[in-house]
Amino acid sequence: MSYETLLYDLSDGIAEIRLNRPQRLNSVSRRLYEELNDALTRAEQAREARVVLLTGEGRAFCVGADLKEHKVGRTAFDRRQYLKGEQDVCHRLLHLQKPVVAAVNGYALGAGAEMAIASDFIVMAASAQIGLPEISIGNFLGGGVTWLLPRLVGLAKARELVFLGERIGGEEAVRIGLANRVYADEGFLDAARGFAKKLAAKAPFSMELAKRQLNLSAERTLDACLSAELEGMMFVGTTRDWQEGVDAFAEKRAPVFRGE
Repeated sequence: MSYETLLYDLSDGIAEIRLNRPQRLNSVSRRLYEELNDALTRAEQAREARVVLLTGEGRAFCVGADLKEHKVGRTAFDRRQYLKGEQDVCHRLLHLQKPVVAAVNGYALGAGAEMAIASDFIVMAASAQIGLPEISIGNFLGGGVTWLLPRLVGLAKARELVFLGERIGGEEAVRIGLANRVYADEGFLDAARGFAKKLAAKAPFSMELAKRQLNLSAERTLDACLSAELEGMMFVGTTRDWQEGVDAFAEKRAPVFRGE
């Protein structure tokens, strides 16, 4: 299946999704949201895909809304459906059964930043910048960022990023806990793929459970977390991957997990 606004590739356990509107710096449209949701479903259903790598074609990750599209006459319903498109995408990124790595190769602004923040990991090129300018232009935030951002960087820093709308680079993003890694511009995508490949080598069932429980941790009591962890440990103990992990440890070799 081909897309109008995306490029999709699956190899080495990595489902790579590239936003492909470089002439518009990968600004978002309703069509892009629809196709991205479809691509995420495709990656989730592909057994051979262990991790999703989300990035942008050209000079930017995603600069947010396509303002040209906003100028086209639309009803209030059309606008709501467009805005809901981002909410749906970010919800999918957050709750996808597989880990998602956002490889920020250039500007990640507005909706672009929100999609990156909804991913499990953010890796940034040295020259990349991320920012939330919505308040500065009389707009408002989406993608669950008002819930996610304080959890990542703390409430005081979240207020600063949101109210001032200033862009920050990769080193600062790592320092405050927003991003995970910064790589040199040259060879950035290869470095991001290398990061994703490390994730792809882990046990799929264990990683899926860990993602779910970590996301729910702030809403649960300690006792609820302990109960969920117990059930998780019992479940993975029934899988072939668990036995493979035990055998590999005893044999002093790297495990080869098959999602079984």
